[in-house]
Amino acid sequence: MGINEVKVVIHGPKGSRRCSLLADTGFSYTWIEARLLTELGMKPIGSQLFKTTDKRLLERPSADVLIEYDSAKRYCPVAFAEKGDANVLGATAMEIIGLGIDPSTREVRKVTAPAFLVDLALRRKP
Repeated sequence: MGINEVKVVIHGPKGSRRCSLLADTGFSYTWIEARLLTELGMKPIGSQLFKTTDKRLLERPSADVLIEYDSAKRYCPVAFAEKGDANVLGATAMEIIGLGIDPSTREVRKVTAPAFLVDLALRRKP
């Protein structure tokens, strides 16, 4: 698991805003402050149920949000974080955007997405 701060730009119908998120590969989902998302004109398209480490269940509104890092822009699933929730760039968004955390430097960096292409003809036995 890697944790680091990353600066991203969040885009919405009413503008864009730069913000810092905790990049954490231990989280799958991305959480961004609901107030910021609402100010940018984002509206939830559903909700997501989450289980905390102490086994409590939390439900948060969610939407697909355009997140930019170093000119790479991608839509990512995001939970509308409430007061007391962390602002986190999760593993799913990091993978969608093409980011990873270097284990030796703990810095967020662009990575090349793996392609799992299998030539079935090569796998056949004669």
